[in-house]
Amino acid sequence: PEKAAAIYSELKEAGIVCAYDQRGAIGRRYRRQDEIGTPYCITVDGQTLEDDTVTLRDRDTLEQIRIPSREVVDEIQRRLHAG
Repeated sequence: PEKAAAIYSELKEAGIVCAYDQRGAIGRRYRRQDEIGTPYCITVDGQTLEDDTVTLRDRDTLEQIRIPSREVVDEIQRRLHAG
């Protein structure tokens, strides 16, 4: 939870509208976010603790990629401005 909270704070500080959701299974979390129109989801999981990467999921393409957690803000900003 600490890593996810830190990433959430970084996104908020960068002016990115975001939500923090830790309720239920990951599939349900993705569905909830899809329903409200969240374009990207960031998943912090066990692998994050091993290699400091997170999963970035695109709502429209369903593409999921692993990126270093330090690149989350830049990658989200890049994608938001590209779309």
